[in-house]
Amino acid sequence: EIGNQMFLRSIQLNASALPDGYPFTVPIVESLGTLNFSKPVTFFVGENGCGKSTLLEAIACGLNCTAVGAVDVTREPMLEPARRLAKKLQFTKSIIPRTRLFFRAEDAIGFIRTVKASLDDLTDLESEYDRTLSGYGRRLAMGAVSGQRNELSKRYGEDPDARSHGEWFIKLMEERINRPGLYLLDEPETPLSPIHQLTLLSLLKALVNSGAQFIIATHSPILMAFPDADILNMDKVEIEKIAWEDVEHVAITRAFLADPEAYLRHL
Repeated sequence: EIGNQMFLRSIQLNASALPDGYPFTVPIVESLGTLNFSKPVTFFVGENGCGKSTLLEAIACGLNCTAVGAVDVTREPMLEPARRLAKKLQFTKSIIPRTRLFFRAEDAIGFIRTVKASLDDLTDLESEYDRTLSGYGRRLAMGAVSGQRNELSKRYGEDPDARSHGEWFIKLMEERINRPGLYLLDEPETPLSPIHQLTLLSLLKALVNSGAQFIIATHSPILMAFPDADILNMDKVEIEKIAWEDVEHVAITRAFLADPEAYLRHL
């Protein structure tokens, strides 16, 4: 039953004595009140600056989510505004899921670069031990380094650079988003081609069927088309539920694809 998949049911802003300054001056925050989550997949949509990522970050901080590829949400300096907002939010949960992940595309890109650097460093270290050590010490040192390298390779691939951005990004998501839980994704389409966005939709569908809940900030018309999802528009003073075909990104994309010349002649 869908209701059993709803780990987070609502957030409510305690509007009494709100602090001055960002993020409390953002219109959707000022007017927040209670925001209910009634579907396993909820999309936050709107232009950059509307507050959708800040609200998602505040949920991540308030629920102490693990941040994939980033500093802990309690220590990340750039999340300080989100932490201030989180302190003013009341969370209604059915249960607290054991798996609570906050996944930002920019963090994941940095993380995979770190993985690649680690693989390179371990390869160099293995070569150095091979050249400078001998006997039992050599076998012991090379075995330890080789074990670390093999473990990274098994999880993320022998050479992340040999994959496209989309391929390793999907691989990372499959590695970390693989069980029932609450997943907060911030613009996951950033490194993904349309084909890989369809792969992500397939991943979401499989996880929802196994009991996961997703809240996703996105600009992608492809992701927003997930069946029976709630789409929350944050471009106005108050958050409003909106149909897929009424989302501005969807309408503009459809109109452009139907008649690109009508747009290009005005450039």
